[in-house]
Amino acid sequence: MTGMDFYTNGHIVSEADSMRQKLGGLAKQYDATSAIIITDAGISDLGYVDIAQESLEQAGINVVIFDRVVADPPIEVVEEAIELARANQCNLVIGLGGGSPIDTAKIVALYSNDFHSVNELLEADISGFKKMPLFAIPTTAGTGAEATFVSVITAKDGSKKAIYTPKILPDVAILDAMLTLKLPRHITAATALDAMVHCIEAYTSRTKKNPISDALAVKGLQMLWSNFYTVLHHGDDIDARAEMLLGSTLAGIAFVNASVAAVHGLSYPLSINFHVPHGHANALVMCGVFTFNLPVAAPLYAELARAVMPIDTSGMTDIEAAHQFINQLKDFLKTSGLKYRLNELDITAEDIPALADMVINTYARLIETNPMDMSLEEVKMIYQEIL
Repeated sequence: MTGMDFYTNGHIVSEADSMRQKLGGLAKQYDATSAIIITDAGISDLGYVDIAQESLEQAGINVVIFDRVVADPPIEVVEEAIELARANQCNLVIGLGGGSPIDTAKIVALYSNDFHSVNELLEADISGFKKMPLFAIPTTAGTGAEATFVSVITAKDGSKKAIYTPKILPDVAILDAMLTLKLPRHITAATALDAMVHCIEAYTSRTKKNPISDALAVKGLQMLWSNFYTVLHHGDDIDARAEMLLGSTLAGIAFVNASVAAVHGLSYPLSINFHVPHGHANALVMCGVFTFNLPVAAPLYAELARAVMPIDTSGMTDIEAAHQFINQLKDFLKTSGLKYRLNELDITAEDIPALADMVINTYARLIETNPMDMSLEEVKMIYQEIL
């Protein structure tokens, strides 16, 4: 086995209603006196910010709220949140919501260091920076942002930029399934499929596959796979919601240490150019990429099939089991209610060359971790098959 470094949160709480019951107490363990809650307007409207604020204030902690985060947060929004944290000398940063609020919070937690703009951070070595205590409280079971040390934001030119360092790993992740009960069906589906992709790409990573990520990816995928239909059709099932949320976190720990691959490489251009939500974009391209990878990755997909599928795959060859695995993922997508053809999203054949060019020239690092290399023409072919 090759050497590896592995990082994860210092503390994970997985319990229904834990934000209400435990947030204040956990904050006091970090000697917090002033906390900033970073979220978006939708989460605020659901009343979740009020619950968090009450728990913190009951523990004697001053609270300021920044609820202007938007999807794929622009640098300017992140800098607004930083200024609010600085102005209030916050010594606890809390990301509450989906991936965008949590990714924003990761950067805000660096606010006490000497920098003038987030652009500086994108180029700087921040390994020696100080970080404020950082809590992540996800409201979707998908991104795994609560367990990752990457923050993805949007530059002024519209491109996605990433800060990738264990320095921004949340100290505490609070997994409160109560916060996922109000998720609309389409968001439940898209985020769940996103988390499944995280497990699968971590398990099949060409460059960073490792035993710890493998174990977490398999367990995470089992939890997501077995509860997918339940949360779609019975969204108030708190036990199924809790399983999905923990499965998503396991997926996040797995992929941030093993890397994602070409599914993400092909999905990013769809999000950037056509504003397809990230989880939905991953779901659109996943089966095309996995089918392309079969000549190399069939044994690994077969291992996952045998771990998660209820049908008997013991008598199947690896390629047969791998095909069954991919077919079930296709069925998940088709029954999810999400659009599953590019043309349904107003993406045409004329758009494909530019999308493929972005994959090859901007996201080559994600092809490098894929089980198989991809040429420009092969990327075009995968897009064409789902047109």
